[in-house]
Amino acid sequence: MTTVAKRKKLTLMPAITLAALSLMVTLPALSNMHLHAATAQKFATVTVQPGDTLWSLAAAHTKNDADVQETIDRITEVNHLDGTLQPGEHLRIPE
Repeated sequence: MTTVAKRKKLTLMPAITLAALSLMVTLPALSNMHLHAATAQKFATVTVQPGDTLWSLAAAHTKNDADVQETIDRITEVNHLDGTLQPGEHLRIPE
């Protein structure tokens, strides 16, 4: 007499149920989302001259109603500055 092992039949029902529940949770959250494209950043390129300071360069490129310190922070970030400026160095100045 031969014995045949009974196999359990796998069903897709738990996976389908989980997928449906996931959609029920994520779709409402995604439908309220607003995506905004980042505006393209424009830069001026300047060559550091003897006597130039980060403050003088930032002040020359800061609009009247803007904060010079914010411009300095952006110049520092964009150019990965960590020390003093060197004459002949090229800097990207966010406009």
